[in-house]
Amino acid sequence: MWPKMPYQARLAHVFRRRQALKRGARDALGSPMLVLLAGMLAYGSVAHQQGLDVWITSLGSVFIFALPGQIVMQEMLIAGAPLYSIVLAVFVTATRFVTMSITLIPQFHRRDRGPMLYLFVHLVAMTSWAVSMRAFPTLKRAERLPYFAGFAFTVWLVAFPGTFLGYVLAEDVPRWMGYGLALINPLFFLMSFAELRAKVSLLAVFLGFVLGPITYAWDPATSLLASGFIGGTLAYFGFEHLARWSANWREARRT
Repeated sequence: MWPKMPYQARLAHVFRRRQALKRGARDALGSPMLVLLAGMLAYGSVAHQQGLDVWITSLGSVFIFALPGQIVMQEMLIAGAPLYSIVLAVFVTATRFVTMSITLIPQFHRRDRGPMLYLFVHLVAMTSWAVSMRAFPTLKRAERLPYFAGFAFTVWLVAFPGTFLGYVLAEDVPRWMGYGLALINPLFFLMSFAELRAKVSLLAVFLGFVLGPITYAWDPATSLLASGFIGGTLAYFGFEHLARWSANWREARRT
């Protein structure tokens, strides 16, 4: 529970958290919701073309809410892969949520880091994570969980109708367009880094962009993982080394 405080202060505290919740919902109503809607439309369309059940497909978007994992599961089911292989593949695609959660949770107020987070963690996605990381520096710690909840829950609401609508309209959506719509979500995630002040993040994106074609020519199956790992590692240690060298150079000039 939150510590005891005067009545007026408690009202102000509740009001600020409610305003943060509303702000998160408002921020989700623009391009983030449309981006996720496009991805779910694509997923539903492809599922229809592959002959999967409409209700399993639509409810999967609600309870899984991880488009890359859903697509992997869909493709492996169609290919007739064994169940253990499907579970392992989806598990691997979901490991990205570990690093997302590790960076999100410490930014919440310590009073918010309770069992309720097990409910909110289901709403973690590329879009909600990227936008929250951008907005958190402008919010007090006590306002960050309400903001995330408002944003992520609002975006999550389009999962079922988006998938269902994509399934129903599948005959009017070419397969190439369906896969193209699915790429809008990671593209939005990539573009969101352009607004971050951390230059190391921009450097990591740039290096991944450069290394992508090279690693694909070497091994298409692991190119995405390899370019991300190599680019991120080089950006982190390279930027740290460059910052240290720059600081030493400026210090030498003063003396």
